[in-house]
Amino acid sequence: MIKTFEDAYRFVLDRTVVTVFGSKGSPHPSLWDNTDLSEEKPKSGGWSPKVMAVWDWKTRIPQTYPDQVFYGKIPGGDAVLMEMNHFRDVHYPSAYQDIIELDPLCQEVFELIRLEADYTGPLRKRAMARFACTKSQFDTALKKLQISLNVVRSNDPKLKNDFWLPMREVHMDIVQLHES
Repeated sequence: MIKTFEDAYRFVLDRTVVTVFGSKGSPHPSLWDNTDLSEEKPKSGGWSPKVMAVWDWKTRIPQTYPDQVFYGKIPGGDAVLMEMNHFRDVHYPSAYQDIIELDPLCQEVFELIRLEADYTGPLRKRAMARFACTKSQFDTALKKLQISLNVVRSNDPKLKNDFWLPMREVHMDIVQLHES
């Protein structure tokens, strides 16, 4: 069972693809289900030790080991941590969809990110104002952009919230490998 950051990192490398919080029907193990920390909320309030650890690991593992671990979403929408060789050799070529194959709102949101990478909140506000979409429509478009491997969350440890970049800016080597 996982108790530490290093345990979680090794678990991802050993299992290749790991969901963060798990989901019914997923063929992948989850950090959540394999973490042996208390789920009790502190009396003073806040999150349980287990929630705090899993939330931290899903961000910090790819920040600490960006050449070994990829964070993203897979078909079905599950957030995953994935061993980088598997991402490059198996997942990317099977899951990538060209932006022109996606719906118009996805294309418009991608263009916003391509022109000015940003945090989720400000990006959502710009998209809602510019494209007259709802919060739910924006969130769905952002999820589709992650699943189709057109955008990715920045691994910069100085950024505390989700900051979105085009995949090509973060993983140019992988994108170029599969373009040829």
